[in-house]
Amino acid sequence: MRAEENTQHTDVVVVGAGVGGLRTTLELAPLRVTLVTKTPFGVGGSSPFAQGGIAAAVDREDSPELHAEDTIAAGGGLNNPDIVRLMTRRAPAAIRQLEAMGTRFDRTPTGRLALGMEGGHHRRRIVHAGGDATGLEMVRSLSEAVLAQHGVQIVEQAFATELIVEEGRVVGVVVDLGDGQPPLRIRAQAVVLATGGAGQLFLHTTNPEELTGDGIAMAARAGADLVDLEFVQFHPTALATEADPLPLLTEALRGEGASIVDESGQRFLAALHPDAELAPRDFVARALFAHQQEGHRVFLDVRECLGESIAERFPTVYENCIAAGIDPARELIPITPAAHYLMGGIAVDPRGRSTLPGLWACGEVSATGAHGANRLASNSLLEAIVFGSQTAKDIKACLVTPSSGWGLNGEGSEIQPTRIVGKWVDTSPEAARRRLRRLMWAHAGLVRNAEGLAEALAAIEEIEAEYGSSNGTLGNLTTVARHLLVAAAARRETCGSHVRSDSIGTDVDGSSPRYIPLHDKVESERLEVSAVASRG
Repeated sequence: MRAEENTQHTDVVVVGAGVGGLRTTLELAPLRVTLVTKTPFGVGGSSPFAQGGIAAAVDREDSPELHAEDTIAAGGGLNNPDIVRLMTRRAPAAIRQLEAMGTRFDRTPTGRLALGMEGGHHRRRIVHAGGDATGLEMVRSLSEAVLAQHGVQIVEQAFATELIVEEGRVVGVVVDLGDGQPPLRIRAQAVVLATGGAGQLFLHTTNPEELTGDGIAMAARAGADLVDLEFVQFHPTALATEADPLPLLTEALRGEGASIVDESGQRFLAALHPDAELAPRDFVARALFAHQQEGHRVFLDVRECLGESIAERFPTVYENCIAAGIDPARELIPITPAAHYLMGGIAVDPRGRSTLPGLWACGEVSATGAHGANRLASNSLLEAIVFGSQTAKDIKACLVTPSSGWGLNGEGSEIQPTRIVGKWVDTSPEAARRRLRRLMWAHAGLVRNAEGLAEALAAIEEIEAEYGSSNGTLGNLTTVARHLLVAAAARRETCGSHVRSDSIGTDVDGSSPRYIPLHDKVESERLEVSAVASRG
């Protein structure tokens, strides 16, 4: 069968079925939408693993302005303040909209939303569902709404490999259905990438195995600008086991009084930061890492603050601990920092538009400027919801604007939801992926320097020389890794989650430029990496 004989046409393609992709899909009605997901629909990506909650100033003692202040303080001054204000202002309405579509948030006995506290926040504003299953509940309600939506086609267990670009405009995606089937070419008037982050770049991560930077790599190859890739958030409290990915221990535990101690029982954070366990994530993660480097073990202690109630209040955490042979009501929980969230990604404006015509992005794959150099806890689901909506509204406006040359296809409302189930299986070489992840953890992890960044870049080029740079998920990982290393080398000062042991200073006021476009500069900036290393 020729490639053109396996071509579909639709109005919009959305790649990724996490909270951002689902929200975008819902708001695109009545357009015809094809939603492509790497995993079975409703279960993949980081969203179902999001335990902490969604931040929103819904309490009478709180305000969107205070939420914005906390967000910018955590972001090291590199946030886009207009984006932050837009996001925090729309947060309360986002909670109401989610509840209206069936999301079951936790409530107090009096019927009010049960609000938690997390690091970096100065008010209780974390809205939870199922104790520590907020992301899972949001994905459930949004997925059910998508399945009830006319005009939506779901292509699941399929791998989007490349963007189709014609005359400088994105006009579709190529999808691998697996099982020897010819590639499916889906042509569309707009493409939205909502593929999540790239936690699988690192040896220790809380991200599931499908988070391999696919959207970022596709966008880079097509010519879109990438920004802020040096800003990787390492969650301080992952359960230290042999599991891959590492189970997350939500920050809400510390919000309820859990302490971090070492093998002697010492609460060492209290001497390092006035907020101790509730300091911003980047600080806590680095403090734990430094303590580990000194030969200590670190633990989370929930025995006094939660005790037996942890089984009911944080069932996911409890089950993960029991599976690892730990009774959290009676024992200390061993923890370690792990790669958790990518603040950078595809550069987009407030409407979700990338620098490449025809391409939008939302959620973790995008870089809106909301998070700056370090994401404030529980702002990730919020950003995905708010900017998923922004993206959909902008696409609809483009499709119905006569000057755009596009036309709204009225047939969409008549099409019943359909599903195509592929059989794609990741066949990328496991040994090469493991080597890459070790390299990135060692040289682009919590603390970096020029020599290590250059060493990692050279090793990744060796991997690409052996396996190719377009080898499925491995190719995507090496592509994102190269860009991340170049960005980390270019930003020579310490800022937020990006820490250089050979720093030329600390960017405390965000004076360094936020945007570092990489897609057409990698070769020249590789030379800069080597030069910096030689000066190191």
